[in-house]
Amino acid sequence: MTHQPAIPTLSAADPEIAGLVEAEATRQHDKVRLIASENYVSRAVLEATGTVLTNKYSEGYAGRRYYEGQQNVDPIERLAIERAKAVFGADHANVQPYSGSPANLAAYLAFAQPGDTILGMALPDGGHLTHGWSVSATGKWFNAVRYGVRKETGRVDLDQVRDLAREHRPKLIFAGGTAIPRIIDFPAFAEIAEEVGAVLVADIAHIAGLVAGGAHPSPVGHAPVITTTTHKTLRGPRGAMILTDAEHAKAVDKAVFPGLQGGPHNHTTAAIAVALGEAARPDFRDYAHGVVANAKALADALLDRGYELVSGGTDNHLLLVDLTNKQVGGKPAAQALDRAGIELNYNTVPFDPRKPFDPSGIRLGTAAITTRGLRPEHQPAIAEWIDRVVTAAAREDESGLDTVAAEVRELLAEFPMPGYVA
Repeated sequence: MTHQPAIPTLSAADPEIAGLVEAEATRQHDKVRLIASENYVSRAVLEATGTVLTNKYSEGYAGRRYYEGQQNVDPIERLAIERAKAVFGADHANVQPYSGSPANLAAYLAFAQPGDTILGMALPDGGHLTHGWSVSATGKWFNAVRYGVRKETGRVDLDQVRDLAREHRPKLIFAGGTAIPRIIDFPAFAEIAEEVGAVLVADIAHIAGLVAGGAHPSPVGHAPVITTTTHKTLRGPRGAMILTDAEHAKAVDKAVFPGLQGGPHNHTTAAIAVALGEAARPDFRDYAHGVVANAKALADALLDRGYELVSGGTDNHLLLVDLTNKQVGGKPAAQALDRAGIELNYNTVPFDPRKPFDPSGIRLGTAAITTRGLRPEHQPAIAEWIDRVVTAAAREDESGLDTVAAEVRELLAEFPMPGYVA
């Protein structure tokens, strides 16, 4: 059992680190990975990430660099850009942001000034820290106004979005978030943004792969600025992109460089290009729709066992489960599930009476298990395992966790993992 690509040189040079890498590969192989922001990348993406491209500095953009020696880097970045434009149908793509938060900061830098009003989704309702939450720089540097979801439906309250936008006239409106289990109505957000003269930024970090695969409506044509990470459902390396229409391209490029960062990470750019090449293939559409089918099947199986799902279900890769009626908090449940071979995260739910570090909910996603090859018929078993462990956590009884973990390993042994050879 070993990490692939193999790491013999690392093992010889630094066995301590190599041992931890090998242990992580085994851990990822042996667990049902349901963290909604995680996935498995292909071996090709792994190999691109670990190349000599990491040795090269490339401040600037292709054809306009500040360092010499870009004969190979420029074509790589151009390939990534053209593939991003083709996959998403966008006018322009910037593939240099280091991750999702810097990508969102670039939108602020391009289209707002410190102290300006911005409108974003509240973190407890499913938004992201960088959409103006108080502990984030975006909440400290800007006048952040926040919208949420309707209590009775768990869905984005677009009437509230419209009312707040009319009252506060924000420079930016963010659509998207980290725990939204339903289709995001980009046309409705676009209508609101146009009415108040705001720039609409669609943060599709979680759903980019579903958009690329046609399993979620695209914001292209509705949001002039689209930010996304390149991992999660898109199955690329840890990086980010910004897609724009032609009108907003120059401002975004200036904000990324020289506004926020220096040289791009060329090994990451190459891996992004590889992942986008994979996303353009017909089998990626099958994958994206498979992610949604698995999420719906898992939602149905949990509902059958009496679990309360925020919004009553899911339209995408993500489920948000309120454990209040199960008499256990999200944190102890998540910790017990991890010990039982089921990896997910505890999460606040809308209108949560508990504290953020000890919330009422758990968040699940089906991107990684779909990559492994699990199908809708496997979801009732996963729901049954979750139920057994949550019930045990409520009773503070860990006696059956090892049994569940063994059953998990037995199932997963049938499904190969990219990056690991048993």
